[in-house]
Amino acid sequence: MVERSIVKIDEEKCNGCGKCIAPCAEGAIEIIDGKAKIVSEDLCDGMGFCVGVCPTGALSVESRQTLQFNSEKAAQTPKRSDSSIYCNICERDELERYLIPVRHDNDSIWICTKCLPSLIH
Repeated sequence: MVERSIVKIDEEKCNGCGKCIAPCAEGAIEIIDGKAKIVSEDLCDGMGFCVGVCPTGALSVESRQTLQFNSEKAAQTPKRSDSSIYCNICERDELERYLIPVRHDNDSIWICTKCLPSLIH
């Protein structure tokens, strides 16, 4: 066990929408019995890309004792895409452009790399 950052899911706030699944490139989150759950703590890298897309605020990142992140296991996990994730400016999805999560005007949004300069300038 090591002390590191890991995603925490508040099941009482979770509505089971599944928006957190695709941003988790490591495959650590799944919907089980209608709620998001960390299926394997060694898959969660603690980056928190899932946190910004949660509409109910059920996800957060905490520092605690847990398993060491397993990058080899994460690389073998099938990747998922989600058509509900798109650039908030041009509306292109993750299959068309690289998307990054951004905090802007107290909101968490997705922006493609082509539209990012227009947002910051």
